[in-house]
Amino acid sequence: MDSSARSGAGGTGGYSSTRVWIVAGVAVAGVIVFVEAARRSRRWLRYRSDGPPDSGAFCDRFELAPAPQPPPPAARQLLSGLTFAASDNFEIEGYVAGFGNPDWKRTHKAATRTAIAVTMLRKHGGTYVGSTVMDELGFGFTGGNLHYGTPINPASPSLFPGGSCSGSAVAVAAQLVDFALGTDTTGDVRIPACFCGVLCFKSSHGVVSTLGTIPNSQSLETIGWFARDPGVLHRVGDVLLPAATGGLTQTRQLFFADDCFQLLKPPYKKTINVIENAIQTLPGYQPPKHINVCQYISSHVPSLKDFCEPTMKMLEGMSAFKALSTVMLLLQRYEFKTYHEDWVNTVKPKLGLDISTRVLQAVNSTSDNIKSLYIVRNELRAALKNLLKDTGILVLPTTAGYPLKRKAKQRLSSGFEDRMCAFAGIATLSGCCQAVIPLGSHNDHPISVSFVAAHGLDKFLLRNILYMYSSIKEQVVLVSKLVIAPVINREADFGAAELLKEKGNSAFKGRQWSKAVEFYSDSIKLNDTNATYYCNRAAAYLELGRYKQAEADCDQALLLDKKNVKAYLRRGIAREAVLNHQEALQDIRHALALEPQNKAGLLAERRLQRKLR
Repeated sequence: MDSSARSGAGGTGGYSSTRVWIVAGVAVAGVIVFVEAARRSRRWLRYRSDGPPDSGAFCDRFELAPAPQPPPPAARQLLSGLTFAASDNFEIEGYVAGFGNPDWKRTHKAATRTAIAVTMLRKHGGTYVGSTVMDELGFGFTGGNLHYGTPINPASPSLFPGGSCSGSAVAVAAQLVDFALGTDTTGDVRIPACFCGVLCFKSSHGVVSTLGTIPNSQSLETIGWFARDPGVLHRVGDVLLPAATGGLTQTRQLFFADDCFQLLKPPYKKTINVIENAIQTLPGYQPPKHINVCQYISSHVPSLKDFCEPTMKMLEGMSAFKALSTVMLLLQRYEFKTYHEDWVNTVKPKLGLDISTRVLQAVNSTSDNIKSLYIVRNELRAALKNLLKDTGILVLPTTAGYPLKRKAKQRLSSGFEDRMCAFAGIATLSGCCQAVIPLGSHNDHPISVSFVAAHGLDKFLLRNILYMYSSIKEQVVLVSKLVIAPVINREADFGAAELLKEKGNSAFKGRQWSKAVEFYSDSIKLNDTNATYYCNRAAAYLELGRYKQAEADCDQALLLDKKNVKAYLRRGIAREAVLNHQEALQDIRHALALEPQNKAGLLAERRLQRKLR
């Protein structure tokens, strides 16, 4: 590990000699705001094919090995073979957590302990591989960082990845790690999960220890984690969550927040209908109920009326959400000031313009109505417990808006922040647990749905997510086909996709593996229902040594064509390469069941049998 990373020396990767700063403010509440020139900022935000390594997700890369695997007959560790990262506010013994800001890193000493959550995950077999980029000081919704750059959103490179824990979401979405940690205050885990198209879980407040993390707002902050696989999401929960936080009951009740979904642009068939159709095929669920959650909160959280804006009091739809957002942000500012005002006034950190605005609001805030903020929080938790009890799950959109474009020149609007916070305040202020499931896209923008359970019922919610996930994804695939079907020029798209596949084949024969991946990816964009395209791309990924991507493509190919022999063979090779010999052998035998004389399959079977002896 580079000594500068251990010492925590600030810096931005060699840009200091050419950096141009603009003084955007003077000593207001002890903060001098520095903002880079717009040209430099736009250059940072420009995504290119030769972009930053690892999608710009990491600010520090180093490896911490897991605890040793106990000898047989002890069971394999729950997270054995899995890698993970954590956002830059998780402390690691001997290193300086940067909190997303070089001045913070420069003015703090190396940690003398490792965050409890990281320690628990390593104890159960997880390998820690580095710290990820986050919005400065835990403020922000876009996921950009003036000093370390903006991680590239794998789901849509032209869009911001969402924040504040952008690097952790991108690391998972880009398949750089199996799962990643973050902390969630105002949607810091949930928003980037939505924008990057990955799963996430925000734990109930106080259920998972935050010891060893740098707080933004301690009474709101919780541990959250990202994953691509619901099984991994669940296994991380098994490690971090105490056993007494709930289980899977026989009869569950879903409550759809219809008023929230009415604020979205995507049609119901891509959101509510997907979930309703999914649970119809599963035993254990009562017929879902549809509610106006805004009205419910307004009538069951009486103290909230003091925070409704005069112009909003007579409006339906957003009044309670706007008031919850107001309470959430006021509480965040008050607690940030409590913990960090002295540091801000003493160090006068260099901050991005939007971040500096929030920091100034925090250090200039007062505690006049602080008691009423906590009263709202307690009333909301009781109201949701009364609604959901021990078997209910509230279903609502993750955000009320889409991510901004990275090349956009305008500053963040208050309207954008309102849309990001609109629904986040429900789980944040109540302290309830929340899970996010991606549902594809609409007009090239991500869609996700969130599930909220009562405080402390974390394992109940996680087990339901694991139980529902396959059915939900099946419905997403069906809906996507229904949307694609009416396209007028579909046959032309199929023809163009075939031409791109042939170009990919030519590149593959010419040993131009990366070029082949590009052509196959372009063919998939035009026709994502052809298993051959995924299977061919998997072959190119195997040549590049990108085994997890190859396995994922074979998974998709088999979802489209369950008798695809090549997909089974290639997935077996990918699994063998990462030492999952038993699963690899199962795939090879599936292939041989379909094609008993396949020479490659017979050779692979004998090879794997020898390895498993």
